[in-house]
Order: sequence, then structure tokens, then C-alpha cells
Amino acid sequence: MKLYCLSGHPTLPCNVLKFKSTWRRCYTMQEVNSALSKIQLVGYSQKIELFGAVQVTPLSSGYALGSSNWIIQSHYEKVSYVSGSSLLTTHPQPMDQASLKNSDVLVLTGLTQIPTANPDGMVGEFCSNLALTVRNGGNVLVPCYPSGVIYDLLECLYQYIDSAGLSSVPLYFISPVANSSLEFSQIFAEWLCHNKQSKVYLPEPPFPHAELIQTNKLKHYPSIHGDFSNDFRQPCVVFTGHPSLRFGDVVHFMELWGKSSLNTVIFTEPDFSYLEALAPYQPLAMKCIYCPIDTRLNFIQVSKLLKEVQPLHVVCPEQYTQPPPAQSHRMDLMIDCQPPAMSYRRAEVLALPFKRRYEKIEIMPELADSLVPMEIKPGISLATVSAVLHTKDNKHLLQPPPRPAQPTSGKKRKRVSDDVPDCKVLKPLLSGSIPVEQFVQTLEKHGFSDIKVEDTAKGHIVLLQEAETLIQIEEDSTHIICDNDEMLRVRLRDLVLKFLQKF
Repeated sequence: MKLYCLSGHPTLPCNVLKFKSTWRRCYTMQEVNSALSKIQLVGYSQKIELFGAVQVTPLSSGYALGSSNWIIQSHYEKVSYVSGSSLLTTHPQPMDQASLKNSDVLVLTGLTQIPTANPDGMVGEFCSNLALTVRNGGNVLVPCYPSGVIYDLLECLYQYIDSAGLSSVPLYFISPVANSSLEFSQIFAEWLCHNKQSKVYLPEPPFPHAELIQTNKLKHYPSIHGDFSNDFRQPCVVFTGHPSLRFGDVVHFMELWGKSSLNTVIFTEPDFSYLEALAPYQPLAMKCIYCPIDTRLNFIQVSKLLKEVQPLHVVCPEQYTQPPPAQSHRMDLMIDCQPPAMSYRRAEVLALPFKRRYEKIEIMPELADSLVPMEIKPGISLATVSAVLHTKDNKHLLQPPPRPAQPTSGKKRKRVSDDVPDCKVLKPLLSGSIPVEQFVQTLEKHGFSDIKVEDTAKGHIVLLQEAETLIQIEEDSTHIICDNDEMLRVRLRDLVLKFLQKF
């Protein structure tokens, strides 16, 4: 059961009001403002480091003012998060596709909820139904958010009302943030498309709703109380919230205009079922028009995007990997990519199909100067390094090792902790592989006979039967096994080293 006060706003049922004093206040305004003060504002393409481990970058998604896709990357891995994006030419800055290339994983969500509807067709239907209602003396109610598609609707009406002979019909925008929304849209140039950005610096208002306000064709109010009551005249067009019709000033207008068939409510937001939104207001005489305007990516656009950016793996909700239940034959209404997309369900935890295998380590200039690279293959050089690894905030730095302390002539005793161990002389490192056939030929040249070679899972075994000696040759090691004959072992070792590089 609902109760309404004289102004038409829904009030709480009596049994709820009875216990209102016992309600627990979740947060105070001071706590809310304190939480908001911790938010860091960033711009498009601005790189933010998180604890030195990863770098996060917002990219324009092309859907709404400030809407963003995100790049999360380390030095060697890259994850792209794509949500609520649009390739259509509207008021926001175009979608940044180039930065999504070469992603190890692309997480895809926020696609259009009405893939079969054409946004341009829906806008045309919106304008025609609005004009038809006003010409017949009725009022038009548009439940909407205070930002987003409303900027496009006002721009379309700016071009349409004069040609349709509706320039005398007032447009009302009612929201607690109506004034802020209209003003901020005119000054945040970095969020706008190029054409509107250029107007900001002329200076000219980038959106035509500025002219509608100057000519009193569009008026905005924080609520239906106060000045709105004095300025209100009919027939008119009202933009207000909330699109669910469950709260906000839209409830007042549904009660006010719902009993007349001359009036029309036009639903443009795709996030809510208009039938469920209207259920509490039945029976309803006013006309209801459903013109969902959703400019987010559809499945055809997603297919082209994935072919363009070519991620190694795609992760998306399970609903995107199968046709809608009501249109099970529409195989074009699902994501089709190679390799097949990984799907997930609500609240499911996924392990992304890649692992961090490398870390970037910087080297100090004085240490780099001391290195002596040795070319082991054309274009590939190696050098040994002795250094101290310093790690802080997930950043790694190679520093020169400490020098041994110089002996002092005085008799002052040193603490044990003051002693610096002498740096040991490093043995040369070995690189390369031992070709078995050539190795056997070398053994024969040096007087070894009765040689037998056996293949193993890890390499080869060379048997010197006369010398009762075994040589195990594997990919990363070589073992010489003989019976207490050190001279023989050293002789064989020197023959093995002829096939390897030292550095």
C-alpha cells in the first residue's frame, strides 16, 4: 500500500512510520564527505601506479561524459577492462581503441541491453511521439537520469522543435543536480568530442541546451517546489527522475497526468522494464511509449573491435556467450571469437589465463659500466654480474656490491658486524651444447677406443668401456664418472670444455 501527501510525493506506510525512530542511520553526511574526499580524480590516459606493482590507465569509452575503460598492466602483462563503451558519434570523446591492442586478457562487459534496436531510429520515434502528444494538447513525461542520454535528447529537440512548430512549448528539467549537470557538461572539455572541444576554446557553449536556457525554452529546477510552481504551464515536456518510477519527482507527474489519455510517458532508459515500472500505477489512461536509446556496443561492433585489438584471451559474462532465451535462433546475438571467450557468472571468481613470469630490474650506471658483455650468438651477448638486489615498493634495483673495508693501522678493535666478507673469485660460466658425434670423434683422436653411445630421456650416455668410465650428457649438465682416476677425469673434462663457451 502507498500513501501520498498533497504534493503527490509517496510517503511511508503508517506501520513503517511508527518505527521510524528506531531506524539506524547508516552514515552521516560527514562520513559520506570524508569518504568522497579520498577519491583521486584522474584524466584520460593518465597513468597511476598502484604500490609499484601495476599501472592503471583510464581510457575514453565513448559512451558518456567521463565514462572510462581501464588498462591494468605490469611491465610484461596487460589486462584491458571494457565496459559501457560506444563507437557511435555522440557528445563524449570517441572510444580509445588503439590503447586496447596487445592485451593478454580483455574483460568485456556492459554491452547494449537491446541489441536489435537502432539508437537513431529510437531518437526519431521519440521526437515524433513527443510532437504528436504536444500538438494534441497533452504533456510529455520523460523519466531519465540527470546526465547521459538527456544531453543528446535536448540537442535533438533543439534541432527539431522549430521545424515541428513547437518552439513555444516549454521544456522542464527537474533534478537536485539539474543546474550542476547542465553547467558541468559545458566546461569539462576533456570529456567531449573534438567538435565540442573546439567550441569550448572559442569560447562558445559546446551544447545547444545553453541557447535553449538563454531563450527560456528550457528551464531547470531542483524540485517541483518553489519557483517551478510559479513558472509551470501546460502543455509541456518534463525531464525528471527516476527512470524506475519508484522515487523522485517523476512519481508526482505520474499521479498528476496518469488519468488523461492526452498525456504520454516516454521511456528512453534501457535499464528498467517499462512494464514493471508502470505496474503500481495501473489502471493508467496516459499513453506509454517505449523508445530505449542504448548507444553501447552491440555484438556486431564487438566482433569488429575484437578483430581490431586482437587480445589473447576474452573474458565476459555467461549471457554473452549464448543467444538470448527469447531468440535462441539468433546466433548473431552472442560473442564469437577465437579462442572462445571465458565466461563467468555473478559473484564467480576467475583465474585469468596468464601468469607473471618476469620482473623488470633496473641497474645502476656505475654497475653497468663495469660489465663486460660477450657475444655468444649473433646479436646476443651475455655478461656476469655480482650485485646487491634492492627492492622497495615492488621496484627492483641492482646496486654495486660493497667494497671490502680497508685495514686500519690503529689498534682499535672492530666489531664483528664491521667486517665485510671478501668477494670470492667467480668461476667462469659455461654456455653451449655438446654435439655427441663430434665429441666421440674427439675422444677417438685422443686415444680412447671401444666407445658406446646410449640415448636416454634426458640426453645421452657415452661409455668408455676400456677405461671403465661413464659420461652423462644432459641439456643442463654433464657428469664424468670414473673409478678414482683424477687424471683421467681432468683429461675428459678438458675435452668437454672445448665444446663450450666460457664467459
